Amino acid sequence: MSINKPKAVAGIKIPDSAIAGQATELLLEHGTEFLYNHSLRTFVFASLGAVNKKVQYDPELLYVSSVFHDLGLTPHYSSPDKGFEIDGANAARDFLQSHGLPHQALQLVWDAIALHTIPGVAPYKEAEVALLNYAVALDVVGRGYQDLSAQHREDIVKQFPRTGFKQQIIPTFFEGFKHKPGTTYGTINADICAFMIPDYQRGNFCDAILASPWSE
Repeated sequence: MSINKPKAVAGIKIPDSAIAGQATELLLEHGTEFLYNHSLRTFVFASLGAVNKKVQYDPELLYVSSVFHDLGLTPHYSSPDKGFEIDGANAARDFLQSHGLPHQALQLVWDAIALHTIPGVAPYKEAEVALLNYAVALDVVGRGYQDLSAQHREDIVKQFPRTGFKQQIIPTFFEGFKHKPGTTYGTINADICAFMIPDYQRGNFCDAILASPWSE
């Protein structure tokens, strides 16, 4: 795996605490170069968003959230019956708990990861939760692209290359939950199942209402 480990990118310092370092090692051990670059871009985008919006945040907790946010897609952390976001959130919570962090920090990181694919909720939560959602959307669909200077975009992509991101991200997501497509119900990942699975039938809330065991 050929990766870059800069101390800072686009004016944003990459956390180098023991917790941050161990989180990075887990990403490198269980993830891929593709996920590493996406996760590090996400952290830098999120941090720049905080600077631009003058938002106070905890860099270490935001970094751990960024590093773990897609680890639920990997075989090591994937469960047979939970959404990949929940798997990643649970893994991050267990990791931080092993370092003795307080409950509030554990819950904050759990929420950031678990809610990062629910754009109607995450932006209204705590700073780290909202920032992670903002940064993931920026990297994946380009939301807020114009908020970044051309120089910052160039600096970030130079350190953490996109390497055919548009072509790779959909199958990468799908590979992580193709064995449990029903877990994508209620998130943007249901769109990926519909895109990748011929004749895929999504879960439908109206059908659930009409099939309720209540008589009326």
